[in-house]
Amino acid sequence: MSDAPAPGPLAGLRVIDLTINVLGPVCTQILGDMGADVIKVEMPGGDQNRYNGPTRHEGMSVFFLIMNRNKRSIVLDLKSADGQAALMKLVETADVFVHSLRPAAAERLGIGYETIRARNPRIVFACAPGYRSDGPRRDAPAFDDIIQGASGLASMNCDEDGQPRYFPTVIADKFCGYVLASSISMALLHRERSGQGQRVEVPMYETMLQFSLFEHLWEGALGEPGTRLGYSRMFSPHRRPYPTRDGHLCVLAVNDAQWKRLLDAVELSHLTQEARFADMASRMRHIDELYGILAERLRHKTTAQWTGIFTARDVSFGPVNSLDDLMQDEYLRETGFFKRYQHPTEGEVVMTSIPVNFSASPGSYRLPPPRVGEHTQEILESIGFKEGQQRHE
Repeated sequence: MSDAPAPGPLAGLRVIDLTINVLGPVCTQILGDMGADVIKVEMPGGDQNRYNGPTRHEGMSVFFLIMNRNKRSIVLDLKSADGQAALMKLVETADVFVHSLRPAAAERLGIGYETIRARNPRIVFACAPGYRSDGPRRDAPAFDDIIQGASGLASMNCDEDGQPRYFPTVIADKFCGYVLASSISMALLHRERSGQGQRVEVPMYETMLQFSLFEHLWEGALGEPGTRLGYSRMFSPHRRPYPTRDGHLCVLAVNDAQWKRLLDAVELSHLTQEARFADMASRMRHIDELYGILAERLRHKTTAQWTGIFTARDVSFGPVNSLDDLMQDEYLRETGFFKRYQHPTEGEVVMTSIPVNFSASPGSYRLPPPRVGEHTQEILESIGFKEGQQRHE
């Protein structure tokens, strides 16, 4: 399954993965793509995502296939003495331990930080609870929808009736998964320099607050009474793909030079002479008016006509693709973004490519998404166990 001969930047590192749902599997797939040996520990019956979505064979749904490549699967009953003993033996061989349980649940299961660190002081122990573990909501349940609501994302994504709605993607889970993967890598760098392992926590709520408040803290950053939050440009009703005569286009300018090119291209160059649109500060105060004027102008030509005009004038623009359009996108075909692989049991599987490029140590597809418990025997024997038996003394 490999598409690159060089080892990835995390080659030689072992990750013990006790995650489910989306956030954790996204994180550990990134680590696996970058060369880590990811051992996915599943309870009997397997990860619940194995049963979510279309499938050719039971336990291998598309939802599981999409986010579980480059992992080996072992089934351990962590409520049994044998399961716990095998897990702790694995911990001794690992560099990273990742789970997606609430703090109290992890401690009840015997996989809290202090327990894991006692078996391997150099380990990077990583988790992503809904809220900080040192706060009053440490054990509150939290999923993507809950965090979208609490962090203000749902209220910023109102429908035409002003009702809050979720973004149609699990944005909190996926973004926090990326943050968790990058945080683990930083902790590994610290360990390389100091020899010291540590606990890494990525609370979903606070992480998504920082994500949205980079621009939306706005006047609140001044810390003065009565200031308001919210980057006004984001809330203009005209900030949306612009209708053309026969479709839609995304068009954007952000600085004086770009606005000059854009307004010249749509034959509205006289607007740059008006005080309300003359500079960035003025445009921001009147951004809804400017977007409205631009929207009206774009209705008068076809998408193809504007494409030619904007390309010639170096204006930033792009198409409005549907999800189905992406599979036929010429650019994505040319760059090989969608890759087809033969899974040993599931037949041809389409996967997205690894988007990050390393010139010396590229990531690769080495292992197909595993069947439940596919690697149990080989992993247990490598640490001195036999499947279903007590540890050899």
